[in-house]
Amino acid sequence: MNLSQLGPVPGARKKPKRVGRGPGSGHGKTACKGNKGQLSRHGYSRARQFEGGQMPLARRVPKRGFTNIFRKELAIVNIDRLKAFEDGSVVGPEDLLARRIVRKPESGVKVLGRGSLDRKLTIRAHAFSEEARRKIEAAGGTAELIPERSRS
Repeated sequence: MNLSQLGPVPGARKKPKRVGRGPGSGHGKTACKGNKGQLSRHGYSRARQFEGGQMPLARRVPKRGFTNIFRKELAIVNIDRLKAFEDGSVVGPEDLLARRIVRKPESGVKVLGRGSLDRKLTIRAHAFSEEARRKIEAAGGTAELIPERSRS
């Protein structure tokens, strides 16, 4: 056996239905599309959410809540991830990005207090939880707030 002899198992491939090839084929004239109407037209495709004219589900279900379009999405970093940095170093969003600890700090970085810190670090971030700030200062480090960029 060689690669040039490989092929699908007999019966695995089925020839497509050939429509619009005259009355003798059984699929002529309207080409299996019935008579007239939207469905018989060339290029028509029903929208995926179309429900046959009844009120769509998205409009039947009551709407609740509120989505703030100005929400600031902060990248989260826990204290236990900061062990990757040497003692006495200054850690900012650029350093976290370079070490792949943070993937994309869209609106900033927030440091949370999971884990423990055993080295003195100066951590610059846009937000800190109370526990994170306490643990950083207990290890002899400092937690510096980066001011928000003003929108203009």
